[in-house]
Amino acid sequence: MAVDDHPVRSGPLTLVGHLARPRARTSTASRPGLVLTHGLPPPTAGAADAGNDLPELADRIATTLGWIVLALRLRGAGGSEGDFSLGGWRSDIAAGLASLRAVPEVERTWLVGFGTGGGLAICAGAADPDVVGVAALAAPADFDDWASHPRRLLQFCREVGMISTPGFPSQPELWTRELREIRPVAVARQLAPRPLLVVHGADDEAVPQFDARFVADSHGSAELRIVSGAGHQLRHDPRAVAVLLGWLDRQANT
Repeated sequence: MAVDDHPVRSGPLTLVGHLARPRARTSTASRPGLVLTHGLPPPTAGAADAGNDLPELADRIATTLGWIVLALRLRGAGGSEGDFSLGGWRSDIAAGLASLRAVPEVERTWLVGFGTGGGLAICAGAADPDVVGVAALAAPADFDDWASHPRRLLQFCREVGMISTPGFPSQPELWTRELREIRPVAVARQLAPRPLLVVHGADDEAVPQFDARFVADSHGSAELRIVSGAGHQLRHDPRAVAVLLGWLDRQANT
């Protein structure tokens, strides 16, 4: 079940959010803030399951590192309103940043995303100069494969429940155009010199390892970590999570 203690408004939509705080709270101390996002669910799951384990990770980061973390379920996923579109998800991440920055204790903000959420975190971070840094795990360099087969993606999203509104999208050509035009690898260099962590599984069955290297090269000074034997679901790989936690810990002290 989704944890929804911090709903986020993204345009006309309400998104499910969980705000994790450190156990020791003070009214004056500023803390780093983080928006945490997910990718599409695997074919064996459904929209309700997308990002269902992010609140647990958010709580862990808040407890062990002292960050304030917003685990955000993007439109069409995990009880959030709306239907999936790539541009819509990018807008949702920006809305999550705005909501987190409204928390009085939050001083600086970072983005972390898995899968599609990781690629879009790069895009959102590149467009927002106030984002201090980004971590992208198992993220694609682009969405060209989807753009080449948009009907297949639409069918998948409808089957898993990411798209549930009859007749959506009303303008299929615009929905498809976003798949071609939103390209993490093309904007990664705009994120530089701000820090970028790229983590990828050596045996990722969904996104080729080459994508990670391509994004890291485009940024120019990214920290690239390839996890031996790991697949696409890095959220469940303790080595990948350890890399992320170590990177965040260093970020807070720079």
